[in-house]
Amino acid sequence: MSGVTPRSGGTRAGAVVGTAGVVPSHWPVAGTVGPVAPAAAAPAPDSAAARRPAADRHDVVVVGSGIVGLGAALAAVDRGLSVLVVDRSAAIGGSTVRNFGHLCLTPQSGEARRHAVTARELWLRLARDAGFWVSQRGTLVAARHADELALLDELAAARTARVLGDRPEIEPLDEAALAALAPVAPGTTLGGALLPYDLQVDPREAADAIRRHLESRGVRFLTRTSVGSVAAGRVETSRGPIEAGTVVVATNHDLDQLLPDLAERSALERCGLDMLRVRADLARPLVAPLLTGWSLIRYSAFAGTTAADAVRARLHAERPDLAALDLNQMYTQLPDGTVIVGDSHQKGAAIAPFQSERAATAFLDEFRVLFGAEPVVTERWQGVYASGRDEFVVDEVEPGVLVTVVATGIGMTTGLGLAEHVVGAHLDGGRDAALGGSSVGASSSSSPTATTSRAAAPSGRDLPLLTGSTAS
Repeated sequence: MSGVTPRSGGTRAGAVVGTAGVVPSHWPVAGTVGPVAPAAAAPAPDSAAARRPAADRHDVVVVGSGIVGLGAALAAVDRGLSVLVVDRSAAIGGSTVRNFGHLCLTPQSGEARRHAVTARELWLRLARDAGFWVSQRGTLVAARHADELALLDELAAARTARVLGDRPEIEPLDEAALAALAPVAPGTTLGGALLPYDLQVDPREAADAIRRHLESRGVRFLTRTSVGSVAAGRVETSRGPIEAGTVVVATNHDLDQLLPDLAERSALERCGLDMLRVRADLARPLVAPLLTGWSLIRYSAFAGTTAADAVRARLHAERPDLAALDLNQMYTQLPDGTVIVGDSHQKGAAIAPFQSERAATAFLDEFRVLFGAEPVVTERWQGVYASGRDEFVVDEVEPGVLVTVVATGIGMTTGLGLAEHVVGAHLDGGRDAALGGSSVGASSSSSPTATTSRAAAPSGRDLPLLTGSTAS
């Protein structure tokens, strides 16, 4: 079930249509496709039901309720196993909800791409089954210099295989085509690209909906409960020991609190980022997440092209102030019209909670230039996620004790796939390739720069449709 929606013809809006791949036998198949009502509400996170002592034994105990932990619970319950998720917080509030909601499959390479391809199928399935909004309109890239167009052309020439459907993974756009899809100010771009297979969700809505859905299937969440140690078959918590067939550690940057030696061997630290949510009178809606040149030197498939060096050198020379912020200038618009704006990056063993206005000022200035509109800030927040030497920390530290951590800022894109691959394979009696040795870092195959003609503006029917419910 790839979840690819045809560009036109024969399929109602909201339907999820499979065009490639085979649905694993352990995945439940619903009788209908399209959005469904959200699962019944679970006990309130601070209720007595959510805090009562755990049962003596569960087939799988997951430590952490972020997107990787939710994916591990899904992998287990899909296989008919009893699942307990333990988290010290009363609600999902970490990096899983403090992000753009951008599920950026296309810019990934290596292990990240493998996990992201599977995650895409799972996101589409969960949007249908759990009843949350997901956009299949892809990702837009705004190119403001010839070297950025060259980078996009190079990757497009390397990505010719039709892996996910009948469209290319990277569709070049000329200036008019991009302006038809993104409310950029006249004269600010030279063109860009559409990445049609990427997805977007509202991360706050999606995380809670997935939790409710898992609870409706029998997964139990034990909240406001700290984990002190894990061992084969046993998890020690602040509410007492819990016996487990399999233990999954999905604690992201807090891996250094539970398994410090592994975190140190993996060069794991924290990455803090600044983000904003704004309202603005844009010329037209932003139909899909929008990346810029700063994004092209960050994500592995882009950054691995031969053209990336020239883009990086120019951007850093032209705007050392933005380079000092380690900027990823990108934007996503939510169904309510607000736009998520960001983001900056700073790394260390600990991230200070005090946010300078320097990053926010830069974000707003760049917003004005790109969109020709005045942003009004409605929210500010700091995100924190794990950052390591490799993109993933995956290990079996004791028999049946699996560590699954996304150690860069692509957890929403890859986390569900990482869990399905590592946890699912273990529960099936196998061993995923990610456990065969050290974590696999970003890699990308390069190819000679090729010139690709930039398409004219596509009609509305040529854009992928939306699926999922817009109701919270």
